[in-house]
Amino acid sequence: MKAYVYGANGPAIADVAKPSPKGAEVLVKVHACGLNRADLGMTKGHVHGSRGGVGTVLGMEWAGEVAELGPEAKGLKVGDRIMGSGGAAFAEYTLADHGRLFRAPSNMNFDEAATLPVALATMHNAVVTAGALQPGQSVLIQGASSGVGLMGMQIAKLKGARLVVGSSTDATRRSRLKEFGADLAVDSSDPGWVDEVLKATGGEGVDLIVDQVSGPVANQNLKATKVKGRIVNVGRLGGTHGDFNFDLHAARRINYIGVTFRTRTVEEVRDIFDEVRKDIWGAVESRKLQLPIDKVFKFADIGKAFEHMEANNHLGKIVVTL
Repeated sequence: MKAYVYGANGPAIADVAKPSPKGAEVLVKVHACGLNRADLGMTKGHVHGSRGGVGTVLGMEWAGEVAELGPEAKGLKVGDRIMGSGGAAFAEYTLADHGRLFRAPSNMNFDEAATLPVALATMHNAVVTAGALQPGQSVLIQGASSGVGLMGMQIAKLKGARLVVGSSTDATRRSRLKEFGADLAVDSSDPGWVDEVLKATGGEGVDLIVDQVSGPVANQNLKATKVKGRIVNVGRLGGTHGDFNFDLHAARRINYIGVTFRTRTVEEVRDIFDEVRKDIWGAVESRKLQLPIDKVFKFADIGKAFEHMEANNHLGKIVVTL
C-alpha cells in the first residue's frame, strides 16, 4: 500500500506492507487525514513521544471505514464510518485501537470528520477534565487560531464559560476568532495583552488558561491568571523552555497542570474518548462543534500540504484525501 514515510532522505510516498489488526485493533481504510503541528515536526526527523525517525509512517488523525476487526475489537462492524487518532495515519490503511475512535456522523463527509478527533479529545480533556471549567468562569486559549485552539474556545462556550479569550499573533486570524466563540481576541506577542485580560476580568485574571504556546508567555500567563486559577499546558509552539517566576506562581496559588497523550496508557486514552462521547457528542452530531477546513490536498500532493502548514497562513485544518 502507499504511505507517507520518513526515510533517510526525508519524507516521501512509499510502498509499505498493509498492516493486520491484532487484539483490540481495527484496520481502517483511510479516506482523509488531518494535519497537525506534531506531524510537521516529524517530517523534519523530530521524535514525537515514542514515534519518529527513519521508517516511520507519519500522521496521527484520520477518517475512513472499518476494513477488518481484530479478535478483541468490540462494537464495530466492517463498513462502519469512523474517525480517530493514532500513529501511521498517512496511508491507504492504518491501525487504531477500538477505543480511540468515534463514529463519523451521517451528516459529515470524510474530509470534515478528519478534522475533529485530535481537537475534540485534546481540548475536552484540557478544558473540562484537567481544567475543571465551571459555568460562569473565564478562560483564555493561547494559540487559539489552530484547529485545536478553535475547538477549545467552542467547548468552553458550550460548557457555559462567561468570558472566552483567544490569542493569535496574526491580525487576520485574530479578527476571526469571534466566529468560534471568543469574546476577546488578544495578540500574545504584544506584552499589553495581559492588561487587556485583566481589564476584561475586573483586574482579577481568568479562571483558566489553556496554553499551547509556552516559552515566552509563561510569566505573562501567571499574571493573567486569577488567584487560585488553573493553567493547563497543552503545547509548546513558542518553545519548550522559558523564564518562570516561581514566586508569582506561589503568590497566586495557581494550579499548573501539564498534559500530553504521549505518556498516556491505552486505557487512559480510551477514557478520554469515552468522556467526549458522553459529554459533548450531541454537539458534534448537531455540528455545533466543528472546524473550518482551510485547504484540501490530494495524497499525491501531501508535500505541498506540509509546505502550506509551514507557511503558517492558514486558519483551521489542512486535510489530505486518499
